Amino acid sequence: MDIVKSIEHEQLKNKIPDLKVGNTVKVHQRIKEGNKERIQVFIGTIIKVQGSGVNKTFTVRKISYGVGVEKTFLVHSPLVEKVELVRVGHARRAKLFYLRDRVGKSAKTKEVAGARIENKEIEIKGKEIVEVPEEGTVEEADVVTEEVVETTEATATEKEATETVETSTEKVEEKTEAPAEVAEEKKETEVEETAKKEEKKTENNESAE
Repeated sequence: MDIVKSIEHEQLKNKIPDLKVGNTVKVHQRIKEGNKERIQVFIGTIIKVQGSGVNKTFTVRKISYGVGVEKTFLVHSPLVEKVELVRVGHARRAKLFYLRDRVGKSAKTKEVAGARIENKEIEIKGKEIVEVPEEGTVEEADVVTEEVVETTEATATEKEATETVETSTEKVEEKTEAPAEVAEEKKETEVEETAKKEEKKTENNESAE
């Protein structure tokens, strides 16, 4: 793992809220004023979510006293205490910039009827991070896989050849055995016929006497 990625991984939160564009949320943000610290709540509609890792952000828009106000928050910032879901909205776009040109009720997304208001969270640090291979290792892996495929194909062709040879030898043995059996049957029939002829001769001689 790179040094930069390891440092960024340490700055990530264990759990982050499940942010979806179109939802109305309450963002609880810590604000420091001198020696005092308080939590300010910003209520609005999520119009975009962008970035990844430490740089992941989401933008919330609201209208206060007829003026549109947008605020962008860092998802993994320690100043963002929590994000509460207030209303589930229906959105068919990834970025709702068209709300900037609307006023009144049309400046909000349509509410999904019967949707449950649940504050879902996504675990991040529980998952393993896959290391990126260095340059050159991918090509070596490709060569190895190609060699393995070639060897497996060769063994498969050898097996097919041996199977065909075995079947051909079995057929030849069957052909050779067949005429031998026929000859034995002919001999047996000839012996039986000669024995019958001799019995008839003996019977005729006895009758003549």
